[in-house]
Amino acid sequence: MAIPMTRLGGRALHSGDNDQVEREYDRLRDLARAEADKRGSCFDRSRQAYQSGDGAAAKELSNQGKKHDAKVHEYNRQASDYIFRENNAPGKVEPDSIDLHGQFVDEAERILEERIRADQARGQTHLHAIVGKGNHSAGHVQKIKPKVEALCSELGLKCRTEENAGRIYINLQGGEPLPPQQHPGGHGQQQHPHPQPHPQPPHGQQDETAQFLEKVLPRVLRKLEKVCCVVM
Repeated sequence: MAIPMTRLGGRALHSGDNDQVEREYDRLRDLARAEADKRGSCFDRSRQAYQSGDGAAAKELSNQGKKHDAKVHEYNRQASDYIFRENNAPGKVEPDSIDLHGQFVDEAERILEERIRADQARGQTHLHAIVGKGNHSAGHVQKIKPKVEALCSELGLKCRTEENAGRIYINLQGGEPLPPQQHPGGHGQQQHPHPQPHPQPPHGQQDETAQFLEKVLPRVLRKLEKVCCVVM
């Protein structure tokens, strides 16, 4: 089954402009599209040959189409891996984030699921998925975001759109996602403060308090019982 050729955003490279990277990415995607055209042509001619009774030609054209199909997947895989490495290189995203720019929808789903499972195995609590705002998509419709939300639902995880609409916060522990704290600029690692325990009195003070309650509390309760009886 061919991967739908709908990718995220107008430019595949999210963090900074690099025409050389864009050209290489586009070259690989163009090779995949060319192979897809050849695949379609072979399959069409194979059907025509079969309908005309030429079984041998139909089989040969079908085999050629399958070879072109394999090349489509290979070039798309190379493009996906290439742009992922560029967009997620050290220093471009925080350790708790993943950038899905330049990915086709099915590619983004596969990559994100692998990352989620790996982070859960490492005990990570959350993940920020950078999905883009859909500004360069037809009708400004976000392509990746609905797939990310559907994947989280399938995995039993909660997610929410962040203040930056092109980012999704995913709680990897399954609970409700907490509003993340945004650092200045919106690209820093977002921290979630742990609740601080209530201060406890010193051990000696705890003993004195317990002794006091043992002596005073029974008398207080007896007085309350008398008051309650009078009121009732």
